[in-house]
Amino acid sequence: MTSAATPSAPSHSPTPLTGSEKRELRARAQLLDAVVRVGHAGVTDAVVASLEEALLQHGLVKVRFSEFKQQRRELAPQLAERTASHLIQQVGNVVVFFKAQEPLD
Repeated sequence: MTSAATPSAPSHSPTPLTGSEKRELRARAQLLDAVVRVGHAGVTDAVVASLEEALLQHGLVKVRFSEFKQQRRELAPQLAERTASHLIQQVGNVVVFFKAQEPLD
């Protein structure tokens, strides 16, 4: 069973990335450590807020699924949608997200 979409999801989707952009982001992500973890509570509002904050600060973020490992293939796209970010890669229990940095005016 799938859960309903949350009303807190952003109304706009990110601009699509090209294959070469995704390839470059995957290469950069290899050097990163996971800064957000999905634990026994699952994908909570706190996890989404942590991911949004990390994306705001870093742009490219690794998330480790310590729990819910079997559901990560369904949960990762939901996290991308809720944070208006790109799902770049899923390897094992680690997922990589990217959100373009907003220019400071």
